[in-house]
Amino acid sequence: MERLKTTGEAIQFIVIKLGNEQYGINIKYVDNILRMQHITRVPKVESYLKGVINLRGEVVPVMSVRTKMGLEEDVATKSSRIIIIKMEQHGYIGIIVDEVKEVVTLDMEQIEKVAYDSKDDKSNFISGVGKCESGLISLLDLSLVLPENS
Repeated sequence: MERLKTTGEAIQFIVIKLGNEQYGINIKYVDNILRMQHITRVPKVESYLKGVINLRGEVVPVMSVRTKMGLEEDVATKSSRIIIIKMEQHGYIGIIVDEVKEVVTLDMEQIEKVAYDSKDDKSNFISGVGKCESGLISLLDLSLVLPENS
């Protein structure tokens, strides 16, 4: 009976690739994963907002996580996907990723919080690092990645 107390809370993450880096997105926020499709541009918006798509009759804004994080511009390939994220304060928003790799389940013991480094802009978007068989995964803090008023 003692063993039951040692199992921490497990969280599932979708592992995505942006360039050569692997990132994790908490699966509870993922509504859908779509193949790349035509994105209708919207004038006079932030450069990381790529436009909007029609998802089951609803207009959903799509953003580039790469551009928001200061990485090089997205290059659409057959592996590129739009992940539809649903968050209470934002509603639906699509994020463009280079590739969706897998779903991993991490216990709280496998997740380490990261120390904030003001010189490294990318670290602003990371809530922690997960350790699993496929290596280290930087866990995205979606509340910091997504635009404030979408």
